[in-house]
Amino acid sequence: MTDTEKSPSIQLEQPTPAMLGKMYGSDAIAAVLRDLELPYLALNPGASFRGLHDSLVNFLGNTRPQMLLTLHEETAVALAHGYAKASGRMMGAIVHSNVGLMHATMAVFNAWCDRIPLLLLGATGPLDAAKRRPWIDWIHTASDQGALIRDYIKWDDQPASIDAAREALLRASQIAQTAPRGPTYVNLDAGIQEAEIDALPAPLDARRYRPPTDVRPDPTLVMQAAALLSGARNPVILMGRVGRSDAAWRQRVELAEKLAAPVIVDLKTGAAFPTDHELLAAPPAFFLSPDTNALLRTADAILSLDWIDLGGTLRDAFAGTDIPARVVQVSLDQHLHRGWGKEYFGLAPTDFSLLCDPDAAVPLITAASTARVGHARARAMQGAAPQSLADHGPITMKNLADALNEGLGDTSACLARLPLGWHGAYRHMRHPLDYLGADGGGGIGSGPGMSVGVALALRDSGRLTVAVLGDGDFMMGNSAIWTAAHYRIGLLVIVANNRSFYNDELHQERVAIRRGRPVENKWIGQAIAKPEIDIAAIATAQGATGIGPIRTPKALRDAIGAGLDTVRGGGVVVIDARVQPGYDSNMSGAPASQERK
Repeated sequence: MTDTEKSPSIQLEQPTPAMLGKMYGSDAIAAVLRDLELPYLALNPGASFRGLHDSLVNFLGNTRPQMLLTLHEETAVALAHGYAKASGRMMGAIVHSNVGLMHATMAVFNAWCDRIPLLLLGATGPLDAAKRRPWIDWIHTASDQGALIRDYIKWDDQPASIDAAREALLRASQIAQTAPRGPTYVNLDAGIQEAEIDALPAPLDARRYRPPTDVRPDPTLVMQAAALLSGARNPVILMGRVGRSDAAWRQRVELAEKLAAPVIVDLKTGAAFPTDHELLAAPPAFFLSPDTNALLRTADAILSLDWIDLGGTLRDAFAGTDIPARVVQVSLDQHLHRGWGKEYFGLAPTDFSLLCDPDAAVPLITAASTARVGHARARAMQGAAPQSLADHGPITMKNLADALNEGLGDTSACLARLPLGWHGAYRHMRHPLDYLGADGGGGIGSGPGMSVGVALALRDSGRLTVAVLGDGDFMMGNSAIWTAAHYRIGLLVIVANNRSFYNDELHQERVAIRRGRPVENKWIGQAIAKPEIDIAAIATAQGATGIGPIRTPKALRDAIGAGLDTVRGGGVVVIDARVQPGYDSNMSGAPASQERK
């Protein structure tokens, strides 16, 4: 843990020192949050946790954890989601009563699907009806508030005493950070928060309640899996949800090289393998290409490192026929599979199942494997080199990427988010923080908040944070820009603004063709026009630097250059790039529009 993490460096809202006399239940709760060493709590204010809010300010001095004000509960949770993706460290979020939790539900679902640890705190009006204020406390009180999200969190509790609340926080932190990771929720009764207490309870040693270390796989299964992969004629590795550490990255490369096995990666997950490595089978994509599916069909052994929807991927590749390849699955994900949602995906046939985190298994499989030489069938990724840009004409997603690559040069940067129209060959990924993947649950509106969270985590790392967002995604979550500007969290957002929910235009086009109806009507109910939205003005109004609308490649290059200079100084920049609708069909396999993002 760095000194920056222990004492946040973005402290702008320093409270007047308080003379503490009486103590309250929320002071005891705040002390546990301090002992858990949460760096930040993102929140949108609400009366249901006014007691805890006071304790965070006047008892803890708004440090460790520091409050981060957001303008919407969905942003608060998305920010915490992005922070954990980039740092590997959990932070917290607070939402107000039932109404705030209902605002936050989409972001909670995203974190759940993305297997991201999150400590979510809620609050409720007094459960004792005799203590409720007329009207407002009644509509903000629920008998079972956790039921709103229980089907897509790991655990929740509504403690009925201060001692129970302290234990609930320790348990929630431990469960959230135990693999497979995910959000937990603790709902704090306003009455407990505001109850006067004689003295603070004895301190708890939070170190004794830390999550357990990652489990190691069965050694016999490791040996069997290694023997299968070492002896295979055509092994293939699917790299899915894996860790962000440098060590884990190097270990994955070592395994692939020892097995001389082609590697397939995904844009739904973060960078997992260098895209300029000769073993990369194809550029990362949201859907596998026909060529990548053909490669899978030639495989006699497949190693899945927590690949998202392994069952569906194999069925698609083998066109619903029997799968002759023997499959090694390394994943803990089945521990989170339930009946309400279907984010557990298709049931995959597996011959060896290593029930552990992929990062724990990879070095063991490598050590137990025998080197294979000269059998690689993959090729280095092509198409990432920028082409010269015309000064005029429409902006395509490809020349947007070229302009960004030109502007960044050798600068270390993290792509926090990318839109559906981005192709994996547009920019090389050579480090686990070069790209952090999608949002997990496909919830449009998550991009701005998650990008701010990523930028917060990387604020003192020397790595710039860049997000390329769709206009629909930006507009749904754009108030996150105010939080970035307020706390001086450097971030460059390029809005690939095609003035439409274009992916759905393609869906309407397919339906029209299938039904013999006018394709020309596909834009109705999709186009964001008449009036077009001034995205740069929206950013400027929130304290960021708004640039645009930008309509030519030359103007885009100039805007990105100026924007990066501002971000290097700690500023927040939003560029409205008016891109031409469409996807690069020459560089992608299955069209990105197959699924609504």
